[in-house]
Amino acid sequence: MAAGKDLEIGDGQAKKKKLIIIIGAAVLLAVVAVVAVLMMSGDSAAPAPTETGAAETAVATDPNASAAKGTALYVSMPRPFIFNVPGATKDRLVQIKVQLLVRGSNNEETAKVHIPLIESTLLRTFSTSNAEELITVEGKENLKKKALKEVQEALVGVAGSEVVEEVLFTGFVMQ
Repeated sequence: MAAGKDLEIGDGQAKKKKLIIIIGAAVLLAVVAVVAVLMMSGDSAAPAPTETGAAETAVATDPNASAAKGTALYVSMPRPFIFNVPGATKDRLVQIKVQLLVRGSNNEETAKVHIPLIESTLLRTFSTSNAEELITVEGKENLKKKALKEVQEALVGVAGSEVVEEVLFTGFVMQ
């Protein structure tokens, strides 16, 4: 009879240990979930004062600064740019996917309205490059700067302002 009582006590302790492990795991999972939620919400709220402070600083130093115009928004070009560039030994085919960084919803709408002009300007700018330039990082950066300058000049002519703050290459393939 004593052996039967020992088995019952042992089974009860095993059940208690399993229950404690399950409760501990549930508590740990809950803590991890709360921390994850706080980190996600904390990241989105934390940069806002910095951006506002930067915008105020930009306004104080340069009243026409693009940071003062609003939130950063991205306008995607509807299709990638595909064009040929001359190379040392043979011509190369290049495909570039582009997004435009604009500030504020007004500039976003203006950029969307003038997408045909922007596409034409970018294609004209891209097609003046050559394969040797586009192989290097510096060459790609120079092309982005040149494209930005050309797009801003074209938009000043029709919209009265530069509208676009930066031209971003989100895809770049050269064959």
